[in-house]
This record gives sequence, structure tokens and C-alpha cells, in this order.
Amino acid sequence: MEYRTKEEQVADYLREGIISGRLPRGARLKQTEIAQELKISITPVREALKLLEAEGYLASDSYRGATVAPFDVEASTEILKLRITLETQLVESAVRNITAEEIAELRQLARQFEDAALANDSTAARGINYRFHRRMYDFARLPKTLHFVQVLWAQYPFDVINRIGGRAVRAAKEHNELLKSVIEGDAAGAMLTMRQHIETGWTELRNSMPATRSEPPVKSKSSEKETL
Repeated sequence: MEYRTKEEQVADYLREGIISGRLPRGARLKQTEIAQELKISITPVREALKLLEAEGYLASDSYRGATVAPFDVEASTEILKLRITLETQLVESAVRNITAEEIAELRQLARQFEDAALANDSTAARGINYRFHRRMYDFARLPKTLHFVQVLWAQYPFDVINRIGGRAVRAAKEHNELLKSVIEGDAAGAMLTMRQHIETGWTELRNSMPATRSEPPVKSKSSEKETL
């Protein structure tokens, strides 16, 4: 497994907490509490909070300190399109670079996610969902692309989508289909499945929200296999 600094480990731990909803939007993050929870010094926590603020996960002011930033629903459609573009590229590269050991790790995460979904353990499922996608993208060996994706994730309502009734069980099936294409070395199939996975979560979110204004639909290419 690749080496990561303490700062990077703390930042990833907090990203997972925010994306999964364990750390709610607007929640105040205290350096001392995080350091005590992780049994580390304040310094890597402080640096991790600065990193997450730069990525857009946190907001900071002189009175409240660091708080989890709200997502911008007005920008979500644009972010959706960017996610599809970048994450399908990461999946394509992962298919071409992944090792047998890494496939085994993804299999285990997919099983853990499915078990949590079937047990209706939404908190565990949301955290595992983050780790499944993050590890797959790690295996792409495209760190700059992954960095931009993490910035997009900061502004996307994963925590809301993953609370939709039955979404976790449906997502588990989508993960298994994606993993099947990865194992078979089918880059085009994996890219198409990832696009459908992202679009399905967005569609379920839009359908679960009261209509406030009409938005142009995101054009889907689900009927064709893409190569980038």
C-alpha cells in the first residue's frame, strides 16, 4: 500500500466522515477532539483541516473555527457532469493498471458494502461506499485527476443521496456490475457502468426532492459504450 503522511491520513478520515454524513453539514470540527480520537498530535490535524478547507470540504471563520461546508445545490448539475468526465477516466485507468491483490481488496469492500446495505446499517454503508470508490481511483495511478475529483466530492450531496430508501441496496448491485467489468478487463464496460452509477444516484436524489424549478436534464449516453 502506498505511503501517506499523517496529514493525508487525517484528511482522508475526515473526507470519509463528511461524505458519509457522519460529520453533518455545518458541524464544527475541533482539533483537540480529532487528535484525541485518532490518538495523534494536533499538528497533522491542523494541517489536514487547512487542506480540506482549500478543497472546499470545510469553511472557517475566526469565531466558529472549522465547520463542514454546505453543498451548493445550484452547482450540483455542473458538478455531476464533471464527475462523470473525470471518474470514468479514473475507472478506465484503474482497469488498465489494477493488480490481482487490488482486485481482491475491492471485492472485500464490495462485500462489506453489500452486507451493510442488506443489514440496513446506513452509517457503515456510507463509509464503505467512500472507501470503495476512493480505493478504485487510487488504483488508477492518476493522482492529479483524483485530486480534482475530491474537490468535486466536497460539493456533492452524497450524504443526502445515500439516505434515500433502498439506495444502498441498489448501489451494491451497481458496484458488483462495475467490479465485474474491472475483473474482466472491460474498460469500456466499466466506464459505462460508472456513468450509469453516478447518474442513477443523481436521478434518485432529484426524484426525492420537491420540484422548485425546472432544470435541463443531463444528457445520458447509457445506451452506448464510451471510449475516452
